[in-house]
Amino acid sequence: MSKISTVKGFADHLPREAAQFNRIAETARQVFAAYGYREVHIPILEYTELFARSIGTETDVVQKEMFTFPDRKERSLTLRPEATAGLMRSYIEHSIHAKEPVTKFFTHGPMFRYERPQKGRMRQFHQVDVECLGAPEPQVDAEMLLMLMEYFSALGLKDLALEINTLGCKECRPHYREALLAFLQAKPVDEFCEDCRKRMDANPLRVLDCKVPRCKELVEGAPRIADSICPECKTHFATVLGILERAGLEPGRDYKISHRLVRGLDYYTRTTFEVVSNSIGAQGSVAGGGRYDGLIASLGGPEVSGIGFACGMERLALMLPENDLDKPDFYIAVLDAAALDEALLLAQALRKNGLSGETSYNAGSAKSQLRKAANSGASYCLLLGGNELADGTVIVKNMDSGEQITRRRDDINNLIIK
Repeated sequence: MSKISTVKGFADHLPREAAQFNRIAETARQVFAAYGYREVHIPILEYTELFARSIGTETDVVQKEMFTFPDRKERSLTLRPEATAGLMRSYIEHSIHAKEPVTKFFTHGPMFRYERPQKGRMRQFHQVDVECLGAPEPQVDAEMLLMLMEYFSALGLKDLALEINTLGCKECRPHYREALLAFLQAKPVDEFCEDCRKRMDANPLRVLDCKVPRCKELVEGAPRIADSICPECKTHFATVLGILERAGLEPGRDYKISHRLVRGLDYYTRTTFEVVSNSIGAQGSVAGGGRYDGLIASLGGPEVSGIGFACGMERLALMLPENDLDKPDFYIAVLDAAALDEALLLAQALRKNGLSGETSYNAGSAKSQLRKAANSGASYCLLLGGNELADGTVIVKNMDSGEQITRRRDDINNLIIK
């Protein structure tokens, strides 16, 4: 009988990967809670209309990448391709705006997009998503950026570049759109890629973000949106940058203004940002977000401002330090079958004392048992044989230094000093 394998683009998380994801999620809880964000859980399945209205029917995500299917009543359902739309739906459905002036949410979990699997990007992938609703002030933008970089620092991630831009608002962006379109139409249009030729009609700003080398050459010298924004947007952006600098982020070193950084949807306004890494290959973006003051209203909710970001957990896992995973404290090596029960009870006592670890379920030579201890990653190996069983002791071996001492088994507090 043939074996059944995983579906292409879907992956198991074995203990190491699961531990990495737990580390990413737990760090998010700790860091974001310090800024007043609360964790919520939303369904992975929503009505397709939610994503069509929030992401846009003309986008590649909606047209090509969603897992969409009818239910038994022929209603169109979609596995969520991102979390923001579901959070906005929940915010509107539960009338949260009427209960609190500012809402700070975060969530994490699997998302689904049908695209070519590659390193750090699968068809089932996972994201950490953060949203702040109801606060239009630039101080919120700056605080979110500082929180994001603090999160990465807490994960031990290095060599990250924060890129930031302003997209203006619904009042000033149309003027920039006209100037950009005129610039693009003056170029040999047939030399742009097929996607960019379509984007010129639907949303010319997205041409600036194309990764095709020839398209990147053609947009060299394009007008900058920062030169076209209104005074209010300029003040907003300057305030954000000023706070970042006062918080210790140095322009050019800790962040840079990227004039080509855009978002493809009309509801995005003002601050937009991305964090990229050079250590994970061509798909180097590990987080992205921005202000979206028109999104909630476009979904039938009130006129409430919002800003948020999402981080790809697979990509964060690729960047975690090798020694990031928690090591067990002990492994009990059993050298005599008569000591098996005592070893199990000793392990139970150590766990009740706040330590973590396991015991061998069968006896063996010291060499084979120490190999098991090393494979477990434990900091200490406790060796228990016939002699130790008889005199109430245990041999405690430091797995890093190789030093070993003999201790009384009933002196639980001093068996392992963390």
